[in-house]
Amino acid sequence: IELLSEKWPNANYLAYFQNHTNTYAPVDVLRKKYEAALQHPLINGIVIATRPDCINEEVLDLLCEIKEKHFLWVELGLQTAKHSSVQYIRRGYGNEVYTQAGNNLHKRGIYCITHLILGLPDESPEDMKNSLQFALDAGTDAVKLQLLHVLRGTDLATDYENGKFQTLTLEEYISLLKTLLSMIPPSVSVHRITGDGDKKQLIAPLWSADKKRVLNTIRKALAEE
Repeated sequence: IELLSEKWPNANYLAYFQNHTNTYAPVDVLRKKYEAALQHPLINGIVIATRPDCINEEVLDLLCEIKEKHFLWVELGLQTAKHSSVQYIRRGYGNEVYTQAGNNLHKRGIYCITHLILGLPDESPEDMKNSLQFALDAGTDAVKLQLLHVLRGTDLATDYENGKFQTLTLEEYISLLKTLLSMIPPSVSVHRITGDGDKKQLIAPLWSADKKRVLNTIRKALAEE
């Protein structure tokens, strides 16, 4: 807020609980954390990112309490619907768990965003189209499309360095985006079309580190279409 207030002195904000699993705590702990953010005079609402297998009835009741008084979005990490990829990334829950979590949120009138990773090892464009279609068929209100990053010190980095897979080129990623975005109906919002990892930890794809170039190239390509 301090950083942005000079450029937008009259702005209000959403508190984004992004990293980690932000419903994985006793409800009384969650309530204190959410309310602490909402008590800030410039915070108008919250966005909560979490795992679909970490939303129980008590959490749903708490989210409903918040929704009645404040702006609220919930982001679910699906990442992929391909079974072999689910096993590879050790996601830890089946696709039906994601579907049930989304249904439970919608029953309570809570806006649901779905996070998808593009470029996972051994996934074809068709696989990624299937993952997006799975989320759309499940009734997601919005999607976040995230480029796969290989970061130092991970099992993914070991596989990459051993030549087990290649990351997407910028040209491949833009071509994929064109295909996926054309599948999304006007009723579903697109909250993200790429992402950039920690440059100090990034191994690949290195082109993703130049965020300005990436976004400008994507904008130009989409405008041409």
